[in-house]
Amino acid sequence: MADNYDCIIVGGGPAGLAAALYASRDRFKTVILEKFMPGGQINLTERIENYPGIERIDGPGLVAQMQKQAESFGTEIKNGAEVTSLEKLSDGQIAVICADDKYVTRSVILAPGSDYRNLGIPGEEKFRGSGVSYCGTCDAPFFKGKHVVSVGGGNTAVEETLHLAKFAEKVTMIHRRDEFRAAEVLVEELLAKAGEPNSNLTIKYSTVATAVNGKNKVESATLKNVKTGQEEDYPCDGVFIFVGMVPNTGFLKGFVELTDHGFIKCECAYLRTSVPGVFVAGDCRIGAAMQLATAAGDGVIAAMMLKQYFRDPNWWNEPVSDVLPPGGR
Repeated sequence: MADNYDCIIVGGGPAGLAAALYASRDRFKTVILEKFMPGGQINLTERIENYPGIERIDGPGLVAQMQKQAESFGTEIKNGAEVTSLEKLSDGQIAVICADDKYVTRSVILAPGSDYRNLGIPGEEKFRGSGVSYCGTCDAPFFKGKHVVSVGGGNTAVEETLHLAKFAEKVTMIHRRDEFRAAEVLVEELLAKAGEPNSNLTIKYSTVATAVNGKNKVESATLKNVKTGQEEDYPCDGVFIFVGMVPNTGFLKGFVELTDHGFIKCECAYLRTSVPGVFVAGDCRIGAAMQLATAAGDGVIAAMMLKQYFRDPNWWNEPVSDVLPPGGR
C-alpha cells in the first residue's frame, strides 16, 4: 500500500492540475493519478486563444506550465496510474485502487475528463486538431472566410453551428434524420438563420459524413444520403463534429451517483458528490461548460471546498448557502 495523502486527484487534465496547484499550495499532501500523461484532450490542441491572460499558446505548452507550477508547490504526479475503483473505508478515509497499487486519502477530487464521441470515419483522426474539431466555441475563429461542415442534431450541435456561422464564410450542417432533436427554440433560430436571404448556413437532412479527405489539410468531406445511398465529395476546409461526449467514469459505477450517460452527479455550487470527501471537477460532471477555463475553475473550487470539509465533515450534508463557507471567498 502506498503512502497516505490529504488529497488524491484522479486525472491530470486542466481541472486536475488546477486542483493540485491549490491543494498543494495550502500544504496538503497531494498526488495526481493519471492513467496516461498530464493534459488529456488539451494536448491535442494546436492553438489556444481563449484562456484568460494568455494571448496564444498550444495545448502541450499550457499543460507544461500548469504541471511545473503545481509541482513547484509539492504536487506528486504519477503517470501510468490508472484508477480502477474507489472504496469508502470505515474510518472515513477513501481507498483509491490502481492495478499495481492502493492509496489512502482524506479526500478525492475526481477529474477524469470526457472524450468527444467520434464518428469513426477515415480521415477523422488524421486531421483531428488540424481541420477536424469538436468545439465550435474553441475553434470557430480559426475558420474565418472558410467553408466548414458541421455534424449533429442535438442542442450542442445547433448552438455550435450557429456560432460557427458568425465566423465561417459558409457552413453546411448535416443531420442523419429529417428533423432535429434539439430544443424547439434552438431549431427555430437555426431554421430562421438558414432561411435568411443570402444566408451562409445550409442544412442537409438525411445525410452523414463517411470520410474526411485531404493531403496536408482538409479539402473535402464525403457525404452520403442515407435514403438514396448517393455519395458526394463535398469541398470544405474543416469538419466540426457535435455528436456528444463520453465521460471517463466507468470505474466509478457503484461508488458515486452517475447520470444515465455516465456524468457524475454533484451539487454544482460546491462540487460535492454523493460520497462525503469526494469532489468532482471538469468535463466529467453534470452541468459542465466543457471549456478549458471552466475546467480549471472547477479544480480551484473543489480544492477550496475540501478545506471546509476538513474543518467540519458535517458540512457535507448542509444545504447550499448564499454565503460561501469559510475559505471560499
